Amino acid sequence: MGRVKRKIALAEAAARIDAPIANDCALCRRPLGKRVEWHHVVPKSQGGTATSPVHPICHRAIHAAVDNKTLARLADMEAVRALPAMARFLAWIANKPADFHAPTRRAR
Repeated sequence: MGRVKRKIALAEAAARIDAPIANDCALCRRPLGKRVEWHHVVPKSQGGTATSPVHPICHRAIHAAVDNKTLARLADMEAVRALPAMARFLAWIANKPADFHAPTRRAR
């Protein structure tokens, strides 16, 4: 990585640290709790760089429901929310507290 790219990457990382975290999860839209994970909307393996704050349980549910190629094709959290498996998950998680966590199972 060249010197200029490295400086740009460091500046972007510093800006992200200083920027306030959004108050709501990008998937379920519930308020975020103490633990926040950053989900790549388009997976890094598919060339994505943009991230969104999500609950750990929501992050695991996304990756349990769809693979990286499908996430890259959808490229939008609204499209992920519209998936049948995610709609069931979102209905179930809607009234849970912000720091709620349960084991996440992959679809068979």
